[in-house]
Amino acid sequence: MGDILFLAHRVPYPPDRGDKIRGFNILKFLSARKRVHLIAFADDTRDMKQKSGLAKFTGNRSIIWRSKPRAVAALEAIFTRKPVSLTAFENRPLREQVERILSAHSIDTIYVYSSQMAQYLPSRPRQRVIMDFCDMDSAKFTAYAKTAKGPTAWFMKREAKMLFSHERAVAKIADASLFVSAAEAELFRSKTGAERVHVVENGIDTEFFDPVAHFKRIDTTGELMVFTGQMDYRPNIEAVTWFVETILPHVRIRHPQARFAIVGRNPTEAVRALAKQPGVIVTGEVADVRGWLAAASVVVAPLKLARGVQNKVLEAMAMARPVVASAAAAEGIDHGGTIRIGATVGEIAEEVIAVLDNPTSASVMGREAREQVQKRYSWQACLAPLDSILGIRVKAPPKRSAA
Repeated sequence: MGDILFLAHRVPYPPDRGDKIRGFNILKFLSARKRVHLIAFADDTRDMKQKSGLAKFTGNRSIIWRSKPRAVAALEAIFTRKPVSLTAFENRPLREQVERILSAHSIDTIYVYSSQMAQYLPSRPRQRVIMDFCDMDSAKFTAYAKTAKGPTAWFMKREAKMLFSHERAVAKIADASLFVSAAEAELFRSKTGAERVHVVENGIDTEFFDPVAHFKRIDTTGELMVFTGQMDYRPNIEAVTWFVETILPHVRIRHPQARFAIVGRNPTEAVRALAKQPGVIVTGEVADVRGWLAAASVVVAPLKLARGVQNKVLEAMAMARPVVASAAAAEGIDHGGTIRIGATVGEIAEEVIAVLDNPTSASVMGREAREQVQKRYSWQACLAPLDSILGIRVKAPPKRSAA
């Protein structure tokens, strides 16, 4: 039985953001079954310093620094007729490292995490290829193009078209294509006609995200609405801007002292500028998001564009907080009716106001949300389909003899 080569667009450690959390838990799951060799990019200097945290889960591990400017990647994309999503991740040292691992070790499976990394597959792979798309990225750029204008709209349409061609081509050579939700998987099937498409959902660590766990509490009083996420990521920027400019004013008519906290690393200048609005807090990066979640009267996820399963929603549910999400943010989650959902400015505002109006029912709502996550979204349960996809037979526990 051979080893697994795990290719990742971002080093899956520390597991402190959505894509890294999924990557880490999948890597951990696979390493319990086979030896795994990791090759991944890093785009944060702190991640380069903490890569030893992956030692017990990997055989060989190579972390390659990615620093190509986006403007350079865009020019390369134009001249090579490729999507920017690929040229931004094109790197000769990483390609050479892939070739070394494949020649030096008996690799029978290549696990590709995110479509950008499929460019490093052998032209005719002899290994089993598991392509973890997570989401259908080309659909995201199609949505961006609909709201853009001028050259930006043209560039987004180009990216969507070329990335779609790439996704379809990769799916043809992959032994399995994975998506984080049934909706994403069905969208991919309908658009590409691909077969061998599977759903492997995101999970949540409910022992870490537990309201009674040990973590630093936030010293705050009054009604607090919280949004969490990477704040240089376009869908998150659009979400908080939409909330502050159009939804928050309605909420503050009913609850004038309510505050809105935007919690997450790398806030752009546009996000930082939102702190000038009444009742808005922009924290920047925090050491532990649980303190802010625990302090929240309501956690909001007003994303206009959301693909797959939103970790931020699962984390808030696990922390037993009431959640108000947009229809897009809630789509991939089996929430069992334990969160409130709105599609328009008015609907989201009304749901937030309803939660703030009745703290007692909001508390019950939060407890039921945590119970749903515990029942439905453990990582072990969510990743269980990987065993059959990889062709691994898991030994059943020995039967106990009758007393």
